[in-house]
Amino acid sequence: MNILIVEDEKRLANALKQILVEQKYMADVVYDGNDGLEYGLSGIYDLIILDIMIPYKDGFQVAYELRKNKIDTPILMLTAKDAISDKVTGLEHGADDYMTKPFAPEELLARVKALTRRRGEVILEETDFGDFNFNASTSTLTKGSKSVHLNFKEAEILKLLIANRDIIISKDDIITKVWGYDSDAGSNNVEAYISFLRRKLNFVNSSTEIKAVKKMGYRLENKQ
Repeated sequence: MNILIVEDEKRLANALKQILVEQKYMADVVYDGNDGLEYGLSGIYDLIILDIMIPYKDGFQVAYELRKNKIDTPILMLTAKDAISDKVTGLEHGADDYMTKPFAPEELLARVKALTRRRGEVILEETDFGDFNFNASTSTLTKGSKSVHLNFKEAEILKLLIANRDIIISKDDIITKVWGYDSDAGSNNVEAYISFLRRKLNFVNSSTEIKAVKKMGYRLENKQ
């Protein structure tokens, strides 16, 4: 899961990123409204944590312009203001939730989970596809009596493929979702991890395939 943090207080922004990374989320950080809008318009994020009082464009304007451009990424407004009018303004400009600073890490994580769950991403502890079961909390792939552990990037790619079943996912989308917006990863990195995943599917004797679609990307196919 890929999260964008738009917060001009650098210490807080970095602390937010650390909290999320420790929970195995991907997180990018920008420090003003112009960059927040540019990154948000990419459409690659599963959630945007957006402070209101940021330079150039404030959080209200960023949220409004994202919604105007049909970006439906959930937005969690983050601000020191706690007036009812500010909350109403944030929601009217397209925010999905509102959290007042200071806050406990547990509250942040609870709101992150709630907002991404509303969007319908596959975040359940376990999910089935074809003839295998994937446990996201333990990163374990299982079929029958056979199971194998996936490393972090293998698990993230598999979750992405399951969440977008029957849709072709491009290599560029995999890179931005799994490695991050500013990553130096390339096609060879994706191909390597797809190869690792295929071996592990074969290891548990799954008939599900990761199908390569020439010049387009990958999708999961259940052969049963």
